[in-house]
Amino acid sequence: MKEIFETFKPKNSITKKYIDYYYLDIKPNNIINEFQCFPHFNNTISLYKSHIRLESGEVKFEETAKSFQIFTPIREKVLNVKQLGKVYRIVIVFHPLGIQQFYENLDFSDYITDYDFFTQNELKEIFSTTETKTITSSLDSFLEKRFKKFENTILEKSVQYIFNHYENFSVTEISNKIGISRQHLNRIFQFHLGVSVKKFHEIVLFRQTMNKKLFENSDSNFTELAYEFNFNDQSHFNKTYKNLTENSPKSFFNKGTVLGQEDTFWHLQS
Repeated sequence: MKEIFETFKPKNSITKKYIDYYYLDIKPNNIINEFQCFPHFNNTISLYKSHIRLESGEVKFEETAKSFQIFTPIREKVLNVKQLGKVYRIVIVFHPLGIQQFYENLDFSDYITDYDFFTQNELKEIFSTTETKTITSSLDSFLEKRFKKFENTILEKSVQYIFNHYENFSVTEISNKIGISRQHLNRIFQFHLGVSVKKFHEIVLFRQTMNKKLFENSDSNFTELAYEFNFNDQSHFNKTYKNLTENSPKSFFNKGTVLGQEDTFWHLQS
């Protein structure tokens, strides 16, 4: 089996509305693989074939182990990942409010490593091939069976408002527009997304600047980005990156690698 990192999109009319993309990550000769990934407004389910999670947090390959599933909520800090031994995993990357359409009563404040998102028989089918078309079909089918429409008008309107107004945004403005208090709005965000309204906006804004630099205009300098995205000044821009990535903007982009065809951007440890 060869090394693979491939991103691919859902095809089903339901899943593609709530899922941004899937990816397949295979490292058959891995001994130790370490990387850092950064705050994102999405959340993910990672499926590992024949792995266990150690108390220290590392994921370790064991030939006889069952498939292992991890839910990762919205990240507001740097996430350090360490994989020991072979890697064979498939990851589902959900849009905001996406996973709520398929799974109920999840805890969005922390990782979930003891939840059977998929049955062992489903996982056996998912891991039976490296053909992404077949994997897509299986994931789409299994998720569609679980689909149960989640509706929260306040949350939906608020999230959409943030995406539409990320350059000029205040919590007071959105709470006034929707007609609820800031405190109530924050409680809703914390319960359903695991972060405050302000932090969610900060992550969205960070990701928009990052995508602009990586995928739209690599020649943009940081002063231009700070101005375009309405940061108070260059210092505010730098501080945001430092808080969310533990790096200056320059260091963050210089050390990173884009993987696949989507927005997966990690710092790979040599």
